Amino acid sequence: MRLSTKGRFAVTAMIDVALREKLGPVPLSDIAERQQISLSYLEQMFSKLRQQGLVTSTRGPGGGYTLGQRADAITVADIIGAVEDQEPKATAQPACANPDMAQDLWDTMNAKVLDFMQSVTLRSLVLDQLAKGVKVEQKPAPNRGVFKKPVQQPVRTNAPNSVFALGQTLLARG
Repeated sequence: MRLSTKGRFAVTAMIDVALREKLGPVPLSDIAERQQISLSYLEQMFSKLRQQGLVTSTRGPGGGYTLGQRADAITVADIIGAVEDQEPKATAQPACANPDMAQDLWDTMNAKVLDFMQSVTLRSLVLDQLAKGVKVEQKPAPNRGVFKKPVQQPVRTNAPNSVFALGQTLLARG
């Protein structure tokens, strides 16, 4: 399994979505702003994550992405495997006369890394973030389409409402 910036960004974005899963769909533009990741890059990654069933999308106003599975069922290996372009391994022996003498070492290391990534769930990463004090702010819902009619306050004046009341006011000041 390849480890790259794309995988790191995908894990970060998935943590962002999981932190806000109770607030509804999370727009990619919000993730891009919070995590400083290019919006077009996120769109490419989330397309692959959606194809793998790790997220679901909601279109329209108030739309965005939500988790496609429970956070404790999604592992780091699932996320990285979904976004990384995996080349199929060649089954034939290399054409060179001296095969890599350390290939067993690399195969064992890759297996250990894969085992570790399969043991780390998205839920555990979210709990780690919450334990570190990460605050999940709720953005106010934008007013879209229909606006509330402003409430008009009645005008209260201390001025007399007739000529007779004006005369009485003037006499009282006197």
